[in-house]
Amino acid sequence: MTTLTAAPRWRGTDFSTQVLVLTQRSLRTLVSDPRMIVFSILQPLIMLTLFSQIFASIANTPGFPQGVAYIDFLMPAILVNTAMQSALQAGVGLVTDMKNGVLARFRSLPIRSGSVLVARSLSDLVRTASQLLLMLVFAVVVFGFSPAGGVAGIAAALALALAVGWGLGWIFLAIAAWLRNAELMQTVGFLAMFPLMFASSAYVPVSGLPGWLQAIANVNPLTFAVDAARSLALAQPVTGVVGALATSAVLAAAGWFAAVRGFNRPL
Repeated sequence: MTTLTAAPRWRGTDFSTQVLVLTQRSLRTLVSDPRMIVFSILQPLIMLTLFSQIFASIANTPGFPQGVAYIDFLMPAILVNTAMQSALQAGVGLVTDMKNGVLARFRSLPIRSGSVLVARSLSDLVRTASQLLLMLVFAVVVFGFSPAGGVAGIAAALALALAVGWGLGWIFLAIAAWLRNAELMQTVGFLAMFPLMFASSAYVPVSGLPGWLQAIANVNPLTFAVDAARSLALAQPVTGVVGALATSAVLAAAGWFAAVRGFNRPL
C-alpha cells in the first residue's frame, strides 16, 4: 500500500532573486514615465548651470585654490549634492509605493521585507548613477570641466558620490518607512539637506564663509565628503575618503535596521 506524501510547501524564491526582480520592476516603473526621467535630469543640470555662473567670480578671490577653474572646484560638490538629493527621492518613492497599494500586495506574497527595501535602494542607485553621468557629460561639453585628476579622478569622485548617496538613501528610506507621508517626508528632507549643502565647502572654500558658518562647515559631514571627492578629481592629496566611506557604511547599516522595523509595521 502506497502512502501519499504532501507536496513540499512553496516558500518563494531566494533573497537575491527577489531583489533582482523587484529592482527590475522599480526600474521599469521609472523608465515608463518619461516625465520623471526628464525632470530628474533637468533639476541637477539647472543647479549646475546656475551655480557655475553665479559663483564663478569666486575663483578670483584670495582664498580660492590657485590654478583651479571654478567649474573644476564646483563639479565634485554638485555630484555629492545631487546624490544626496536623489537619496531623498528614494524615501519619497517608498512612501508612494506604500500609498498606492503596491506594498500591500507584496505583503500577501512570500517576499522578504528586506528585499523590497534593497531593491528600492539599488534602483535608486542606478537612477542616481545615470543622473551623475549625464551631468558629467554636460559639464565637460558645455562648461569645459577638465580637472587635473583626469578620467580616473572623475571616476573616483563619481564612485564616492554614489557611495555617500547610497548611505544617505537608507536614512531617508528609514524616515519614509516611519513617517509614511510624502509631503512630510519632503519637508523633513529639505530641512536636513539645505543646511548641509550651504554650510559646507560645496560652493566656496570654508575660509570664505563667515566665522559662525566656518564652525559649522568644519564639522559638517558633507564637507568631508565634498573635500574628498574634490581631492580625487583635482589630483590633490586625498584626505577623508576612508572617513566618508565609513560614514556611509554606518548610515546604511543604521538606516537598514530602522527601515526594516518601520516597514514591518502594519500599513
